[in-house]
Amino acid sequence: MTINKLRFSLQGLTFLDAVAPRPERTVELKRTPTPHLLLWAADDLAEVFRSERDMRLEHSDTLRPLVGSTSLLFANGTRHTAYRQVIGPALRGKQLNGHVPAIRAITEQAADELAMRSSFAVPEWARRVTLRIIGRILLGDENSALLTRVSDLVEQILGTSWRTLRYRYLRPPTLVPSLWRAFLRDRDLLSEDLRSLRPTTVAPGCLVLAAELTTGNPPLGQLGGDELADQLISLIFAGHETTASAIAWTFYWLASHDQVRADLKAELAASPADGSSAAELPLLDAICRESLRITPPATLAGNRTLITDGELLSRPLARDTTLTPCIYLAHRQPDVYPRPEQFDPGRFLGRKWTGQHYLPFGGGTRRCLGADLAMLEIRMVIAAALRRIELGRPDPQVGTPHRRGPAMGPSPTLTLTARPCS
Repeated sequence: MTINKLRFSLQGLTFLDAVAPRPERTVELKRTPTPHLLLWAADDLAEVFRSERDMRLEHSDTLRPLVGSTSLLFANGTRHTAYRQVIGPALRGKQLNGHVPAIRAITEQAADELAMRSSFAVPEWARRVTLRIIGRILLGDENSALLTRVSDLVEQILGTSWRTLRYRYLRPPTLVPSLWRAFLRDRDLLSEDLRSLRPTTVAPGCLVLAAELTTGNPPLGQLGGDELADQLISLIFAGHETTASAIAWTFYWLASHDQVRADLKAELAASPADGSSAAELPLLDAICRESLRITPPATLAGNRTLITDGELLSRPLARDTTLTPCIYLAHRQPDVYPRPEQFDPGRFLGRKWTGQHYLPFGGGTRRCLGADLAMLEIRMVIAAALRRIELGRPDPQVGTPHRRGPAMGPSPTLTLTARPCS
């Protein structure tokens, strides 16, 4: 392992901040036997996303034991295309709109609970809300015990920076009693229960995504039990974890900026819109997008490996070279985003950014299938909460990002005071 690879693995954002000023906007994480390049120049990102037919997405060493070897998150080729064809339509457009009433009920109930508190732990509260929402869409049951078991498993391995490092690097042989062995046992038990899952039906017109996965119809065909379990764990994990972090970050930024919060409250007071439509509440949408820019829950957009020798990024690159787009650094280029360390929703009012400049959900054919759902959730949760509570200012130190697996989460101690709106 090279020094850059080691620093990146152990230091995370500290390393990224250190390499950010490089004019070439590229850093070599590994040189031999094949290079591994971290990229954040807009033109390079655009070229990578255009050239994905010549690449495969690599499994994440952190996520693979959790989501499984057949996870749709790391599928390639025709299998990846098949999953996108089945899952994509359920998470956008008319099918997504069919879930808005249920999402509204969940967000309003959660916001009503906040109005009865004097303070709340933001990350924990946000994860409960997003877990209920993905449960409704995936299983038709927002209170399924299976949801809680997946969430508990994630917390067990990714809940703190120490847990993440221990889970990632301390994996003794399974014959040795250890936390790693306990994780594998719990994951196996969860998979066994998921293999026999029979999705619940909900209102007509509201597709239950798990039911679509179990039809046996093309293009996926009949999923084996292990593959079905992998996909359900993947969708529960991906469907709530990073969205919850995005919601928590948005609360933090709003609580830290009195004028932005006052302007948003004025927009909400002037409209009955619930946030399901970005166009109806443009400032709310801009605030959510700026939060995703300055604190993107996913700092990287996956490791892509070349499957042939070729010419890319204005240089010859050998087969098995790995290219990793860096979302965090792409969002902090001062020539693209002046004063990038400042929270400024005005960047997104009346302007749309290209996919190589703004990529909180990744890019190319690997762009997150749940991007529309995530944006809808963030807006609706924030709108419901801000209509009911006044936020107190946070301690600035809780704004320090914390490693949460491959993602960047807010401090688990992020707690905000809340009082009912007068």
